[in-house]
Amino acid sequence: MKFYFQAKSSTGDLREGHIEAINKDAAAATLQAKGFVPISIEQEKKTPELLKDLQHLWEGISLREVSVFFRQMATLIEAKVAIVYSMRAVADQTENVYLRTIIWDMVDDVEDGMTLSEAMSKHPDVFEPLAISMIQAGELSGNLERSISFLADNAEKNYDLTSKIKGALFYPGFVLSAAVVIGFVVSVVVLPKLTAVFKDLGVEVPWYTKILMSVGDFMSQYWWGVLFLILGLVFGTMYYMRSEDGKREWDFIKMKIPIVGNVFKYVYLARFAENLAVLLSGGIPIVRALVIISGVVNSTAYESVILRAADEVKKGGTMSSVFARSPIFPPIVSQMIKIGEDSGKISEVLKHIAVFYGKETDSITRNLSTMLEPILITFLGIGVAVLVFAILMPIYNLSSMM
Repeated sequence: MKFYFQAKSSTGDLREGHIEAINKDAAAATLQAKGFVPISIEQEKKTPELLKDLQHLWEGISLREVSVFFRQMATLIEAKVAIVYSMRAVADQTENVYLRTIIWDMVDDVEDGMTLSEAMSKHPDVFEPLAISMIQAGELSGNLERSISFLADNAEKNYDLTSKIKGALFYPGFVLSAAVVIGFVVSVVVLPKLTAVFKDLGVEVPWYTKILMSVGDFMSQYWWGVLFLILGLVFGTMYYMRSEDGKREWDFIKMKIPIVGNVFKYVYLARFAENLAVLLSGGIPIVRALVIISGVVNSTAYESVILRAADEVKKGGTMSSVFARSPIFPPIVSQMIKIGEDSGKISEVLKHIAVFYGKETDSITRNLSTMLEPILITFLGIGVAVLVFAILMPIYNLSSMM
């Protein structure tokens, strides 16, 4: 069991900390054997694993919160604050309950003798392999402060890239979702009432109006079936996209979407170059760095190519030769990486690539709403025109005859 203690040393100084023991008496005996006079010993209450899982599901941990954690740790360690005290200070001001629980668990593990990287590796749902490897490299080289600063900068850049792509896709996604919802409501509620006018008068209507009337009749009777079908398609697609085959197919499809596809490509390339530069600068061997990056890029398409590059380097080849044969890596990327390999400045070259594609992502995401707005307006205009032409025009002709 783990106990929290307060005790006085032989010099009269107040000490506090954590100690492992079978029971409270054994903890007191251990402290006395070390020359301390126990003042208070309390058993720590660990958060149940089930409660941790519920906290994770309820709150989760965003990339921004991980970014803030590393930045605060970097700031405190640069100020020469010990790691344990730094983590305690960060935990005290962390609002996310689940992340705070994880940090306190790490504090306990470090106090028990674990390294920071070992404590982080116990929480793979929070810390990526890249972060764990960077911390481990810093511990081995004796430059942990530099590694944490690297991670803080890297986490912030990854968060910025992710935020840009989410922000760029929010507007068109919202408009299309609203159009689907409004179309469903109009078909179920409004359309049957309008078409009832033609049925009551028994007038002849054009074929396109008849089709719309049939749609309205069907939706008014079986709207619940259509709703279940739509929800089934949405959730079924989401479930399939989370599977290995579905994710692989979606990763290729989304890069072929006009306009938006370039955003995904540039984000993946910037993330690849930035993270690989960070790992290589931190002293991680290139093969291991490539394996780690393959899981960080968050694209199965790029993951398979990067893993092939790792195998090629392991055999004595170069990663630029693999990238040159892949259609998802632009020729300029493979050529610049080859220059970096030949000159021994691969990290510097990768940083330039990351900056270039970061700027390209900025440019596209800033103009994406402007580029998509005419397309969305045209799409919505066609829908409104169909309704006007099929419903209001026959009503206007009918009123003219009367």
